[in-house]
Amino acid sequence: MDVLIIGASRGIGFELASQCLAAGDRVVATARDDAGLARLAALGAEPLKLDVASAAGCAGLAWPIDGAQFHQAWLVAGVYGPRSSGLQPPTDAEFDAVMHTNVLAAMRLLPQLADALAPGAKLAVLSSRMGSIGLRNSPSGWLYRASKAALNSVLKDVSLALAGRATCVSLHPGWVQTDMGGGGADLAVAQSVADLRATVGRLGAADNGGFFNHDGQPLAW
Repeated sequence: MDVLIIGASRGIGFELASQCLAAGDRVVATARDDAGLARLAALGAEPLKLDVASAAGCAGLAWPIDGAQFHQAWLVAGVYGPRSSGLQPPTDAEFDAVMHTNVLAAMRLLPQLADALAPGAKLAVLSSRMGSIGLRNSPSGWLYRASKAALNSVLKDVSLALAGRATCVSLHPGWVQTDMGGGGADLAVAQSVADLRATVGRLGAADNGGFFNHDGQPLAW
């Protein structure tokens, strides 16, 4: 199986590349710096340089994947931004960094994947239940929450555009022990990724446009 992972230099993306390679998949994985690319190459993935926060970087994805037929494509890249606990307004720079990485990048990159997906492919974006409006019970990290709610909207539109060609979903990875989640998180990265892979593996056409927990349970928008 051919797999594309956007944002694989560390954390969930790197573990996803590792597990897919261990399963015998061909993996094309992106990182934004040379150190990340070297780690991916040493792992056995085909490294591809990509800075998702850059318009030029996003535009450059089309040619190296031209003619590809990925069975799975994962958009993992994302940032948290300011660790607010209430309604502290973000600065312009904070807002731009989070929204460019978590939302605008998806709007630039996902349309380019349409012609690089094999028939019946699975397209997954790493969102968060923090972006759910129906499940929300805290305003903490409200810029991150806003960005993930917007990402869910983007994914829903992509699922409508690609209906019948690919199954497109948003996924919540859990509270994971990564640089973003911190050491006190309740889910090891290997377990989160194993769950995510199993969930994506079970997806059918009827799941297109859905929002799921890492273990496959549907989540409220």
